[in-house]
Amino acid sequence: MPELPEVETVRRGLEPILVGNAFARVEQRRPDLRLPLPKRFGERLEGRKVQALDRRAKYLLARLDDGEVLVMHLGMTGRFAIDKANGVSAAPGRFAHRQNPPPKHEHIVFHLGDGTTIRYSDTRRFGLMDLVPASDLESHALFKGLGVEPLADALTPEWLAFKLKGKATSIKAALIDQRLIAGLGNIYACEALHRARISPLELAGTLATESGKPTKKTEALVEGIKAVLESAIKAGGSSLRDYRHTDGRPGRFQHSFKVYGREGKRCKRAGCDGVIRRIVQNGRSTFYCPVCQR
Repeated sequence: MPELPEVETVRRGLEPILVGNAFARVEQRRPDLRLPLPKRFGERLEGRKVQALDRRAKYLLARLDDGEVLVMHLGMTGRFAIDKANGVSAAPGRFAHRQNPPPKHEHIVFHLGDGTTIRYSDTRRFGLMDLVPASDLESHALFKGLGVEPLADALTPEWLAFKLKGKATSIKAALIDQRLIAGLGNIYACEALHRARISPLELAGTLATESGKPTKKTEALVEGIKAVLESAIKAGGSSLRDYRHTDGRPGRFQHSFKVYGREGKRCKRAGCDGVIRRIVQNGRSTFYCPVCQR
């Protein structure tokens, strides 16, 4: 499933196309994705201008001029493709003409006022789209209870230590709990823990003092989370299966993984002779170096 860097990369690809543009026509080729689409979905979007395109956790939020927000989630295989106003879909160095009939898994097509088309395809249909009044976003079931944004100033060692105090779960399980940190998923939790030299098996509560103050490890972890995510966004995210940019290119950060997916390989940290190990925590694969992550 795309994590925060991949969703942010898609947001940045869509933003110059969507913001300031209006939906001229919307093709809805099925009544649902993971959940039923809103009633009169296409009709409610037609004529609406996009004023901003934001991200909350792994959700894209297109803020419309009527006070509603188009909420979009990619699920596991969701993908947006952009057709320029000339009707030809282009990626650097190659051209792909429209297919007729429409591709089997292309479910939503947004026709914009300037002639550009945005096509949403989703093979497994785990994505979703909804229309929510902006005033109801924070209390909406999708967003209520979401934790802090990991790249926001609010994520500090002091804040994290306060939240982790007394927690008996592993630090890895705590990091991927969306109620604590929103948008941080399995891949980048593994990478951040490696960067901070923290074992994924360490109890979360040990990263806070008895009075709830941060430790050196807490400081290193916050720094690691932000650094890993920023590097991944700069690289356009990670492409492991289906993820692609809006122009069709894959992300590149998977080539920079230090631990994720590297079971049995040597640790990349300079001076470390450890071998990457894979374990399962809470049903998810965890990759780490047992030598430099203690």
